[in-house]
Amino acid sequence: VQLQAYGGGLAQAGGCLRLSCAVSGRIVSVDTMGWYRQAPGKQRELVASVASGGSTNHADSVKGRFAISRDNAKNTVYLQMNSLKPEDTAVYYCNAKIRVNILKFNEYWGQGTLVTVSS
Repeated sequence: VQLQAYGGGLAQAGGCLRLSCAVSGRIVSVDTMGWYRQAPGKQRELVASVASGGSTNHADSVKGRFAISRDNAKNTVYLQMNSLKPEDTAVYYCNAKIRVNILKFNEYWGQGTLVTVSS
């Protein structure tokens, strides 16, 4: 099972970027998917998550600016980031809780993608 993240890069303050992350491999189903970020010298923090049914949760720092969504048919999660701020600069990681067989869930992480916001 692999999570492959795409997107990221350099944006100016006030700009936008879109991240995507696709699950591949032998799985039964994907439960909660999410995005975390880690800025230099800081701990990894939850940015947003989306349950299999579509309910979402966003960190206060990104509410109104970022939007998480998912496409269950493609086992893909997205993060639309608008009104970017320099403090959004971080490595962004996708995360998924995946049912790998009838008895077992595992948690997986993507490889991380760097988002840099210039002022």
